[in-house]
Amino acid sequence: MPSFDIESKVDLQTLDNAINVVKREIENRYDFKGTNTKIELNKKDMTIALETASDMQLKQAEDIILTKSMRQGIEANAFDFSKEAEPSGKVIRKTIAVKNGLDKDDAKKIVKIIKDSGLKVQPAIMDTMVRVTAKKIDDLQAVIQLCRS
Repeated sequence: MPSFDIESKVDLQTLDNAINVVKREIENRYDFKGTNTKIELNKKDMTIALETASDMQLKQAEDIILTKSMRQGIEANAFDFSKEAEPSGKVIRKTIAVKNGLDKDDAKKIVKIIKDSGLKVQPAIMDTMVRVTAKKIDDLQAVIQLCRS
């Protein structure tokens, strides 16, 4: 029985390349000269640790992360900037989470949209992805077009 998976993953190598580009950009920018701005990617937890001297530089570094990662092909909504920055002495630290996989609410919405379409397919939530199975490949292609729209 043919099937396909709907999932949202960030390629780790692409993310690593984007963070390396961001590091080089910060080293070369005039407004970051003489500051101890550090950006590190934790590949295991899929988080970005950002450490800088002022709030303005923190916002600039976040903006650089977004623009450089979008040029690498990573969507802007893959980053979770909602966590507040923590002032610690002379530095401000912020942890930016990278969303990897679908959360339960989004998976339920996708399943509901597929079921409401009336196509003869069976969507199933499997951890961080949605697997869609059908008897005909044409039905699966119709679901792909539905998901893209």
